[in-house]
Amino acid sequence: MLRNIFFFVIFFSGIIIISLIFLPSFLLPQNFVLIGGRLMGHWASFCLKTILSIRIKILGKENIITDKKFFIAASHQSMFETFYLQTIFNSPVFILKKELMLIPIFGWYLKKIGSISIKRNKITKDNLNFFYDIKNIINKTQRPLIIFPQGTRVKPDERPPFKKGVARIYEELQISCQPVAINSGHVWPKKGLKSTNKQITISILPNIDFGMEKNEFVKKLEEKIYTELNNIN
Repeated sequence: MLRNIFFFVIFFSGIIIISLIFLPSFLLPQNFVLIGGRLMGHWASFCLKTILSIRIKILGKENIITDKKFFIAASHQSMFETFYLQTIFNSPVFILKKELMLIPIFGWYLKKIGSISIKRNKITKDNLNFFYDIKNIINKTQRPLIIFPQGTRVKPDERPPFKKGVARIYEELQISCQPVAINSGHVWPKKGLKSTNKQITISILPNIDFGMEKNEFVKKLEEKIYTELNNIN
């Protein structure tokens, strides 16, 4: 309990301090703000390792796509991946719920780095422009898009079917997909206390090239990520 309280205070104090330090960079080009995002990822790793004695293992680095545009489809069990994946990949463009963009400072940061927001389970003018916005951003940047196809954070033992949006992104962008399986929920659950003396494994899986029928793609993506989660849990 005490280590959890200490982690909460130290981690979020650090995030606030990093945000304040980089606040002036909001007036500078986007690349300056992206440095702050990567720093937050390293800070999350440092706090987990030093305060909670968590080990972080990365598998499949050799599978990271480097020679073409791609998007990342990652499992989502905790806040950890939203911070740490920025240190592995080239500052990914996040797709996230619109409510996060309304948080002071943090929401400003998300807008500045080009995050794409969507209102879940609602049809709005912004949602209708969603895929146009994605294609426009991806055509202008070398940063990969990242999506959590489960739609929200889930428990480590949950295996919900992937949302249809990931199939539409695959179909619209016509680029390869980099599947990533992360078992962070055992350490940093959606609710409750964080664990100590455990390991978070991030498994970067071989890419799925464009060219499949979208429903077959989702089936293959789901199978690859859930099979790997079963292996690393």
